[in-house]
Amino acid sequence: MKNRKLWVSLGMMMVVSAACLFAEDTAAAAQAAGGIASAIKYIAAALAVGIACLGGGAAVGKIGAAAMGAMSENAELSGKALPFVGLAEGICLWGFLVALFIIIM
Repeated sequence: MKNRKLWVSLGMMMVVSAACLFAEDTAAAAQAAGGIASAIKYIAAALAVGIACLGGGAAVGKIGAAAMGAMSENAELSGKALPFVGLAEGICLWGFLVALFIIIM
C-alpha cells in the first residue's frame, strides 16, 4: 500500500510538471529564440577553451617530461627547456582569448 501511494504521487507530479512544461506564451517563445543563439555562443566559447586546454596540457606533459629527462643528465638545460613549456601553456591562453572574443561579439 505504501509503495502504491509513492507511485501515484510521482505520477501526479509528472502530470503537473508536463503541464507546466508545455504551457508557454508567445513572449517566452520569442525570448527563447534569442536564448538559443546565446546558448550556442557559450557552448562555442566553452569548446574553444576546453580543446585548447586539452591540447596545451598534452603539450606541457610531453615537453615537461622531456625537459626533466634532459635536466637529469645536464642541469644547464633547464633554462633552454623553460621557454618551450611557456609556449605550450600559451596555447591555453589563445583558447581563452578566442572564447572571450566569441562571448563579447
